[in-house]
Amino acid sequence: MRDSLPVGLEQLLGAAPRLGPLARLGLRTVGDLLFHFPRSYEDLTDLRPIAALTSGALQTVQGEVVEMDTRYLNDGGFVVSVVLNDGGPRSLEGAWFNQAHVTRRFRYGQRLSFSGKARWQRDHWQMVGPRVQILDPGVDVSTPGIVPVYPLTEDLRPDHLRPLIGRAIDLHAPSLPEVLPEELRQRHGWPGVLEALRAVHFPSSLEAAERGRRRFVYEELLLCQLALALRRRETRDRRSAPVLAVTEQIDARIRRLFPFPLTGDQDRAIADVCRDLASGRPMQRLVQADVGAGKTAVAAYALLVAVACKHQAALMAPTEVLARQHAATLEGYLANSRVRRLLLTGALTPRERRAALDALKAGEIDLVVGTQSLVQEGVEFARLGLVVIDEQHKFGVQQRARVRRLGADPHYLVMTATPIPRTVALTVFGDLDVSLIRELPPGRQPVATRWLSEAERDRAHALLREGLEQKKQAYVVCPLIEEAEGLDVKSATRTYEELRSGPFRGFRVGLLHGRQDDATKADAMARFRAHEIDLLVCTSVVEVGIDVPNATLLLIERAERFGLSQLHQLRGRVSRGAAPGLCLLFAQPAGDEGRERLRALLRSTDGFALAEEDARLRGVGELFGSRQHGAGELLVGARDAGLLDVARRDAFALVDGDPELRREEHAGLREAVWRRYGETLELSEVG
Repeated sequence: MRDSLPVGLEQLLGAAPRLGPLARLGLRTVGDLLFHFPRSYEDLTDLRPIAALTSGALQTVQGEVVEMDTRYLNDGGFVVSVVLNDGGPRSLEGAWFNQAHVTRRFRYGQRLSFSGKARWQRDHWQMVGPRVQILDPGVDVSTPGIVPVYPLTEDLRPDHLRPLIGRAIDLHAPSLPEVLPEELRQRHGWPGVLEALRAVHFPSSLEAAERGRRRFVYEELLLCQLALALRRRETRDRRSAPVLAVTEQIDARIRRLFPFPLTGDQDRAIADVCRDLASGRPMQRLVQADVGAGKTAVAAYALLVAVACKHQAALMAPTEVLARQHAATLEGYLANSRVRRLLLTGALTPRERRAALDALKAGEIDLVVGTQSLVQEGVEFARLGLVVIDEQHKFGVQQRARVRRLGADPHYLVMTATPIPRTVALTVFGDLDVSLIRELPPGRQPVATRWLSEAERDRAHALLREGLEQKKQAYVVCPLIEEAEGLDVKSATRTYEELRSGPFRGFRVGLLHGRQDDATKADAMARFRAHEIDLLVCTSVVEVGIDVPNATLLLIERAERFGLSQLHQLRGRVSRGAAPGLCLLFAQPAGDEGRERLRALLRSTDGFALAEEDARLRGVGELFGSRQHGAGELLVGARDAGLLDVARRDAFALVDGDPELRREEHAGLREAVWRRYGETLELSEVG
């Protein structure tokens, strides 16, 4: 909606000096300004005489300035005091600490409104830093309003921003297109776009503000779900894919390759995959698995089905470390098979790469594992039947769409070992069918998790040394690669030097982080896997996919700097074998949210439950680490989860009834969907 008004703010402000502060908030157009929504509201409707004030509640008082003073404190600071009287027996003092500019705003005899929480100070009421409204002479504001609280910068005050937003609404909001069809607005009771904007920025009540906000949240969700519904229809209904049918003989041959029995959840996921592969329509399936639940076995099964049906198969991983891990796992399954295999990463020499690409193009490779190098120029397949994308959220939505160029409509299987909150799954993966793997393979041991104080560091190191002496292996995970100015956080490089020359002198200590070149990273992991390294100091590069069963000890530095789902993933590195694991957390959370996140990790080992808790505490955007584009850009709060269901039902019903949104009443939706998501999701133009 905001991109419907690309008018620059200079047309609203002229050469006003506030363009700079607005730009620092990301506000450069009138559309940006109109959709710069409040983060909360203050209810200033509790207007009362000074004599009726009570402690603790948010209240509003009107009166005349009868006294102004500046008091200096013993520590060198000062307090600006402005006293109001409303004709009654009591006075109210507004107090501002160390803010000299306050004195320039007021004068004796001026009529003001103070809003805030009052406290009794010996013989008068006081509000510290009250919200101030300057009242026009002779005007009695008998019912102060609902005041929005905006994200601001230091040099931009609310009394600058609100009049500007008001002008933008009056001058430009009437020209905004109405995207929502009348039928949907009536069905859900949504206000029109102009009414909703006024309700958000200048609400008559908290209920009106919330109704206006939810109208725009619904619109954003509806556009996202329409894009996903259109893409789903396009990939499924308009395209065909090779029929990869699984016979009893193929099934038995593949299962014999696994050195373990599959769990019930794995079997159900495989049944879903087999049904899709045999359908003749492109499979679009997401396999979600909890840590250690065995998603790679499901992926391997699917890859081998494609190969058995005389097609090529590709597995794409986000990092070289993870790609090599997958290649090693598949090598273990296929050691005695005739499947022709290739690992394609950026570490190949130009000559090796040319030979590999020629072999792929000629059909001399059945199964390829690679990184982003699989979607680079020059990669061609002879007969690609299946693409498996691991940890899709680390690639981004656009890269997933680009994979389509690898072959003529292959099947797609998307995997993630990061359990995803339902709201995220339906906004980012809403065009995919979903299979869940929660059941852990038999024999997996639990991981004990302990939150330690700095005073217990020696004891933690003693526990690790004791484990290493028993021929176990350990990880020490740090949030940073190198020291950062202004941050009191130990880096991986510094920790590595301290540990190998200090408490772990005599043990083999290794270092692994994302800035190392591919050969160094591969060598570190190979040596750790071969138990040539006892203790690996690393960053979150080991978060997913790393499988070293003998590594059962984990110490995480500054654990409060990691998300809850990320901590659960890291903890999963020490639950890969038959021996119980131990996870030690050093953390200094500054607030209640950080403490609650760590307490949740101590309480639960269910990755799906922890993902929902992480979304509740930090917002769903934290799950992905960095913002994505297109569908991934839409962040849904916990209070909007119900709206997501409504928007999804409406979107898929609209596409069922009007597959290309050609009806006149859907013109606004068609244009908005294409403008927002058409290029990102590689939709065919629907307008």
